[in-house]
Amino acid sequence: MSDGGIYDGSTGLNPRIIVPMAKIAYILLCHKDPEGIIAQAQRLTAVGDFIAIHFDARARREDFEKIRSALAANPAVTFAARRLKCGWGEWSLVEATLNAVKAAVAAFPRATHFYMLSGDCMPTKTAEYAHDFLDANNRDYIESFDFFTSDWIKTGIKEERLIYRHYFNERTQKWLFYTAMEWQKRLKLTRKVPGDLQMMIGSQWWCLRRRTVEMVLEFCAKRTDVMRFFRTTWIPDETFFQTIVRHLVPEHEIEPRTLTFLMFTDYGLPVSFYNDHYDLLISQDYLFARKISPDARDLKDRLGKLYSATGVRFGISNEGRTLFKFLVGRGRIGRRFAPRFWETESSLGRQRTLLMVTCKKWHVAKRLVDRVRQVTNMPAVEYLFNEADTPLPDLGGIQTTLEKRTRHRRALVRMLFDYWQSDVLMVCIDPANTDLMQDFYNDKAKVRLLEIECEFSDDYLIGHAKRVGLAADRTPREVLDRLLPTIRYDVRFESDRIRDAGFPNFFQLRQTDSVDENSVPLAEFLDIPPEKAREIAGTHYLFVD
Repeated sequence: MSDGGIYDGSTGLNPRIIVPMAKIAYILLCHKDPEGIIAQAQRLTAVGDFIAIHFDARARREDFEKIRSALAANPAVTFAARRLKCGWGEWSLVEATLNAVKAAVAAFPRATHFYMLSGDCMPTKTAEYAHDFLDANNRDYIESFDFFTSDWIKTGIKEERLIYRHYFNERTQKWLFYTAMEWQKRLKLTRKVPGDLQMMIGSQWWCLRRRTVEMVLEFCAKRTDVMRFFRTTWIPDETFFQTIVRHLVPEHEIEPRTLTFLMFTDYGLPVSFYNDHYDLLISQDYLFARKISPDARDLKDRLGKLYSATGVRFGISNEGRTLFKFLVGRGRIGRRFAPRFWETESSLGRQRTLLMVTCKKWHVAKRLVDRVRQVTNMPAVEYLFNEADTPLPDLGGIQTTLEKRTRHRRALVRMLFDYWQSDVLMVCIDPANTDLMQDFYNDKAKVRLLEIECEFSDDYLIGHAKRVGLAADRTPREVLDRLLPTIRYDVRFESDRIRDAGFPNFFQLRQTDSVDENSVPLAEFLDIPPEKAREIAGTHYLFVD
């Protein structure tokens, strides 16, 4: 799975060597949907795996009794010895997990792996695939990144999770939570992390080998100081197992990733999957996915049947997160593709002329620019705001990164004018960067814009999707067919947006126009004689893909 190849149900191992088949004990934390939990347990155990269930004590007792009664005769099902009332961000989630893990370790001595699930998870591969994958990869799969140096925490409190004691729930007791933390700050009641531990952080959805789980339980029994520390940390399900496993297991035996596919929105909320996400989910490099919408009955049914299937081949494309980011971005108000950096530096100069060439097919714009250089000897730079490796002279460091170039774009362009000792400069800009174009138009310099309008075949758009990570070589054709209209619309939208901006001194070259037709706007844009414009426009390879 990890190499992104086609899986055909074989581990590739010597057939004469008997390799024990992985047996998975699933650790299921849940609080609703008893029918779904029953179906999940029956589905996972039907192929020889096991499941240990913790059903939240806050939920209705009759729902729990319904689950227990339905699964009572199944020897591959066990329950946590004690049900706890769980709260988001609280130690109770870790304690509930530990209770279920202890039950699974005791009840299922044949289990080789322990896999954390929620009631919203569903398999996205067959049991055959999962077992072969775990047999072939002797690793613990758990996100485990340095708590203090990584950027895993995007918003909210960070070190305060650890150095203060948290007795209240931030979601249900917000005033008490922050008041207690504020008083600890004022009274300097900070505490230290246990000295021998490197604090780690990551997703709670892990898959651990049996020996690792046994070592974790032994550690918990011996290190009461560590247990006491984590009981009053905030959101310990993102730090407890991540830290302890890293403390006990050599780094080369840990794969710092989850085998459960999940995504989050810009607002930190988990993305839900629906009936039309089946092809997307099974092509990702994961064994399970969450969260599956409660209303996605067809999706649940198809994924449920998939788990017990045999001989299924999976084409792993793994473009899910990139594709989600692309499609969601199209729905943003204003459809902004780039940060809005409003320049405050001085003008490029009233006497200077900046020529901007924009084209979605970058190779076409680069060819045009190269021909302009050959024919007119005009200084020109290619996609200096889009490609980090664009050749540039040494300008004292301002040119070293795309971030610096964009932040100090007027200063950068002014220095390029000075470097070439020219009052005319041509640059390439991606059509998505209309904010950048607008900013240069706001300058006192003379600015002209040339758009090169190209034809886009389906094959080209598919290639573009693969180049930018929206698809992979093994992305199913039906997924590509659904994606193509969105990509094509996106390209047209960028062109329409440029025209709607009403930029003055705006010119167009069209792939569908003749050399003579294209020579006219090119001569005006470059301010050169018609014969030179025709020489450039007549470049026979200009529009070749």
